[in-house]
Amino acid sequence: MSRRISKHIACAAMLLPMMMAAAAPRQSTAAIAVWLTSADRSSLVAEQPARLAFTKTAAATGLVIDVDPSHRFQTMDGFGFALTGGSAELLMRMSPEHRAALLKEMFGTASGSIGVSYLRVSVGASDMNSRVFTYDDLPAGETDPEVSKFNLGPDLADVVPVLNEILAINPKISILASPWTAPSWMKTNNLPKGGSLDPKWYAAYAQYFVEYLRAMASYGITIRALTIQNEPLNPKNTPSMVMTANEESTFLSDALGPALRKAGLKTEVVLYDHNCDRPDYPLDILADPKAAQYATGSGFHLYGGTIDAMSKVHDQHPDKALYFTEQMVVDHKNDEHFNIAESISRLMIGAPRNWSRNVLLWNLAADPNFGPHTNDGGCPVCQGAITLDGDQVTRNLAFYTVAQVSKFVRAGSVRIGSETADNTALPNVAFETPDHRTVLLVANTGKNEQTFTVKDRKQMFTAKLRAGDVATFVWP
Repeated sequence: MSRRISKHIACAAMLLPMMMAAAAPRQSTAAIAVWLTSADRSSLVAEQPARLAFTKTAAATGLVIDVDPSHRFQTMDGFGFALTGGSAELLMRMSPEHRAALLKEMFGTASGSIGVSYLRVSVGASDMNSRVFTYDDLPAGETDPEVSKFNLGPDLADVVPVLNEILAINPKISILASPWTAPSWMKTNNLPKGGSLDPKWYAAYAQYFVEYLRAMASYGITIRALTIQNEPLNPKNTPSMVMTANEESTFLSDALGPALRKAGLKTEVVLYDHNCDRPDYPLDILADPKAAQYATGSGFHLYGGTIDAMSKVHDQHPDKALYFTEQMVVDHKNDEHFNIAESISRLMIGAPRNWSRNVLLWNLAADPNFGPHTNDGGCPVCQGAITLDGDQVTRNLAFYTVAQVSKFVRAGSVRIGSETADNTALPNVAFETPDHRTVLLVANTGKNEQTFTVKDRKQMFTAKLRAGDVATFVWP
């Protein structure tokens, strides 16, 4: 772990513990580790020096969070960020030794690491690349029906080598790939921004995806899942491409699905990949059996709508998975308080409680000026989870938002029941990990300190959480 985090751990050890155990009688059965991130930044994913203890005799105090391992929901695939081309470019500018240490901190599973287990990459450039490109760019007027000129191009200089370094640390990491646009010669406007996919090139674009998956595999990179189009209702990014639900359904059923099947590729196909205000988009596609047969599930962002839209899709199609594929979390350095409780509640608790199998935040890394990004449609305010200035690393709100969960909830964990009389008072979510530990994440989004009781079957413990703080409780 970095010197900055070690410093905060040391400071936290000198403070009075934020979580106080009830008097532990002889009946206590297990110690509970508590990892705290505080609104005043005095503690950043720091293990508290005082452990809590279960008791079978203490009376409940305050709100009761009832953890019930017998109520089992979805299996979690992981937590992480988007490794944009710009992120990879900045990482490759670091000295090899500093980059290796940072990647180990982010993707390792040792005590000093945060255990990021899922990444999103762009198929071609995203708006957080220094320039626009696809893997089959041609001079105006030329076409490539057989996609014979496909080449990973710029990604070979940064995205591919960074992914290989990450895979050397965690060979099991899951990778989701999302395109921002098709090659311009396939589009109705012949431009990288806006426009739609010309139906006459559906087969060629499906083959483009096949070539991409094969090319990445040739470098030892397995793409677990593929979304058909990033933000298909947003023509404002550079690059971008509009794809209606009907167009996505037709492309999947008539071109992409058959092409992946013919190529023997088992890549998961994720629908939609846009905001929670339009659950009708994936529902319309899933209502068509011809298209739905090829879809593993649907992906959502939360720049619009409410997170319970994911549950609405689950309720109608419980056989299909749900994924949370993007959200920017911004750290306003001038704010008096670190807004960790809101981001944890809204995303890391909200998405899993609405059936998401993962939670991916947006850009992994940006420079101090929020770059690199494309011109006239790139994001000039997209802060990275980390800010990179050469070898200098600043860890931002998004880093700690993911770390508060990813460090403890490994891929393969199962969400279990955790209910209160009022889940809005102390938002929470619980998991059982593959090694049979229980992990409970709690955020105090209120304005006052709260004392509460956690019950696990016939035993319980009592804790306190200051306003704006979040805690992860872990017990055997």
